[in-house]
Amino acid sequence: MFEQFTPAPPDAILGLTEAFRKDPNPNKINLGVGVYKDETGNTPILASVKEAETRLLQSEKSKTYLPIDGSPAFNAATQALLFGPDHEIIRSQRAATAQAPGGTGALRVAADTIAKLMKGTRVWISTPTWPNHPSVFQSAGLEVKSYPYFDAQSNDLDFDAMLAVLNEIPAGDVLLLHGACHNPTGVDLNPAQWQAVAEVVTRRKLLPLIDFAYQGFADGLKEDALGLHTIANAGVEFLVANSYSKNFGLYNERIGALTLVAKDEETAQTLLSHVKQAIRANFSNPPAHGSAIVATILNDPQLRAQWEREVGEMRDRINGMRHLLVETLNEKGVERDFSFIARQRGMFSFSGLNPDQVKALRDDYAIYIVGSGRISVAGLSEASMDYLCDAIAAVLS
Repeated sequence: MFEQFTPAPPDAILGLTEAFRKDPNPNKINLGVGVYKDETGNTPILASVKEAETRLLQSEKSKTYLPIDGSPAFNAATQALLFGPDHEIIRSQRAATAQAPGGTGALRVAADTIAKLMKGTRVWISTPTWPNHPSVFQSAGLEVKSYPYFDAQSNDLDFDAMLAVLNEIPAGDVLLLHGACHNPTGVDLNPAQWQAVAEVVTRRKLLPLIDFAYQGFADGLKEDALGLHTIANAGVEFLVANSYSKNFGLYNERIGALTLVAKDEETAQTLLSHVKQAIRANFSNPPAHGSAIVATILNDPQLRAQWEREVGEMRDRINGMRHLLVETLNEKGVERDFSFIARQRGMFSFSGLNPDQVKALRDDYAIYIVGSGRISVAGLSEASMDYLCDAIAAVLS
C-alpha cells in the first residue's frame, strides 16, 4: 500500500540542520535553525531552570495527567507575563489561557478553533513570515492570504504598503502579527505603527492573532509587549500564541500557550470550551514538566529575578553579535551596506543574500543559511566571525 508514495521534501529549516550534522567540514557553521547558542556553540540550560527542576524533583508526587487546558498555575503566570498582573484584562477575567506544546502547538490549536467556529475566515500573514505559518493554517483547512511587510531595497518595513492592504481586509478575517522580533526579518513595528494597525483592526473589525515567540529578546520583557498592549488597549478581541522555547531555553520541552481575550468572562469561557475540544482531538492534554518549570520560576521572586537577568544576558549577546558582524564585514572591505543588521532585533536577520550566494556559502564554506537569506544571529560567535565574514566577502565578490 505504501509503495506508491514518494518522499516528502525535507523541512526548509530542520532539513538544513540535518544536512549540517552530516557535513564533515570542521569549520561548518549552522545559521539556519532558530536556537540560541552561547559563545562555545552550546545551547545552555539556564541556571534558573536548573534550580526550578531541582525543586520540582524534590517536591513532585505524581505523574498524572494535566487538565485539557493545562496547569492552572502556568496559565495564570502566562497571563501575568503577557499583560502584567494588574491589567484590566486579568482583573475582569476576559482572558482564558490553554497550555500547548510550544508556540507552534498554540498556533495550530488557534487554527483548528477558528476553522470550526468561523467558517470561510481567511488568515492574513506578512510577506515574508516564518515558513511554517502557512502550513499550520492550511493544514487546519484555512485559506491563507498575505500582506506586504518588508522592503528588500531599503531593508526596512514597507509600512505604507502594509497599511494599504490591511485597509482592504474583509471584516472577520484573521490578521497574524508578530509581537516582537519579526521572523525572519528582525524588523518590528514602532509604537506609532502599532497604534495605526490597532486603529485599522478596530475599524475593519479584524481578529488579531499575535505570534509572540521571542518576548525579551528585542529590548526587554515589558518593552517587547508594547504591540500586544497596544492591541489590548484598543478594546478588541484577539488571540495570543506565545512560546517559552527561546526566553526560557526550553526548546525540547515544547511549552507554549494560547491566550484568548474576549469582551467578557462568559464569552472567554465559551471560546475556551471550543479550544479544549480542539486540544482533546489533537493531543488530548499537554505535557507537564515544561509548564511546571515556567510556573515555578515566574511565581518565585528570587528565581524570577535570576531568569530576567539571564534573558538580558542572552539578548545582549545577540545584539552584540549583530554589531560585531557589521563591524567585521566593514573591516573585510565588503562594500555592501549591512548596517541594517545592527538595527534589527531578535534572533534573526534578513541578510539580503540571494539564493545563489546562500548556496555558495553552503557548498564552498559549509555555512548553512536558509534559502531566503535569513541568518540566525543567535548562532554567531566571536570565534567564527572572521571565517564567516571572509566567506560572505568571497561570495559577494
